[in-house]
Amino acid sequence: MDSFGAFVRDRREALRQTDRRYSLRQVAERIGVEPSYLSKVERGEVAPPSEETIVRLARELDVLPDVLLALAGKVSSDLLDTIRKRPLLFGQLLRELRDLPDHAVLRLVREVRDGDW
Repeated sequence: MDSFGAFVRDRREALRQTDRRYSLRQVAERIGVEPSYLSKVERGEVAPPSEETIVRLARELDVLPDVLLALAGKVSSDLLDTIRKRPLLFGQLLRELRDLPDHAVLRLVREVRDGDW
């Protein structure tokens, strides 16, 4: 999987192909950071930004925030709060899920969401 910065750069550049509003300078302005900082993030010269900035960037690039947060090695604060409430249970759950194929995880998610116990 691409690094955070490379993913952001590739996505922004792909959007810029059809919409000039996705220049580095304009995206940086809309998410509230300096263009030089966003450039450094994209080149991997600095660590990924804060959760709040990543969420703004994800919305700007039309990417799910959890995807960018994961690429940055972060977990959203709402999920972290949930994990902290039952750390042993969620630790065990994540370890059990890590080797399952995607279709099995999706089935489990649907069962939980739909209440099919």
